[in-house]
Amino acid sequence: MNNLDSQYLDLVKEIIKAPLKENRTWIGTHAIACRSIRHDMADGFPLLTTKKVPMKIVAVELEWFIKWISDKKRYQERNCHIWDERCNPQKVPYGHDEETKKKMLEEDDLGRIYGVQWRDWMGNIDQVKKVVETLKTNPFDRRMIVNAWNPSELDQMALPPCHYSWQVIVTLNHKWEKVLNLTWNQRSVDTMLGLPFNIASYALLLMLLAKESNMIPGVLMGSLWDVHVYENHIQWANEQMNRQSKELPKLELTNWKSIWDWQYSDFELQWYDPHPTIKFDIAV
Repeated sequence: MNNLDSQYLDLVKEIIKAPLKENRTWIGTHAIACRSIRHDMADGFPLLTTKKVPMKIVAVELEWFIKWISDKKRYQERNCHIWDERCNPQKVPYGHDEETKKKMLEEDDLGRIYGVQWRDWMGNIDQVKKVVETLKTNPFDRRMIVNAWNPSELDQMALPPCHYSWQVIVTLNHKWEKVLNLTWNQRSVDTMLGLPFNIASYALLLMLLAKESNMIPGVLMGSLWDVHVYENHIQWANEQMNRQSKELPKLELTNWKSIWDWQYSDFELQWYDPHPTIKFDIAV
């Protein structure tokens, strides 16, 4: 079994043994706290093989984060439906009743979500641009951090950030080549549905930043805080745990100009032969 799927399935096994607890979605979760996922990019691209993860949808969302798109329709036009059920709570206040859910589905504005915070913090700070400039001018700086958790604008976000910050760290290998490492913090982890996307998304971001700064992708690590499996995901979680993993794929960036010009289709995924998709319902 490859190390990524092994870590992931071990995490799932531990979580589903935990007692149920309540949360805002009204669907109970089995939950544990303070875990991590660590992957060396030299071992392959971290896309789970025990179920198919749709890499193009991951790439669409990341491109729109980098370009700070907050219009739901722009995601939907590329067949990315991750944000369908959510919207800016100032346009439609969050609720569980069917009428409110319908209004949330129809509202296009997602508000001040991830990419907006990354590129337009408080309306005038481009955090990603600062990281890219620092990688090129002062690569061993220890302050290359991007934050999405903006307390003053949480009430303008379709969803308060689950993965709320990330940091890049440059090290040297034994050939004195610069190696780029990335770690992210995640306050709330939907292990079956969201985490596989999060791992792949930050791995892709790491590759984009490494390419832009002419470095080698190194270690990817996620620090995971409230790590849970929804009660209605248990049956399919058990199915996935019974599957044998396969070799991790390789991902190459294509048509490269810059991170700012990169598009969701500018990659080639090789040797990805996963088990079939497992559909997990989203908890809203």
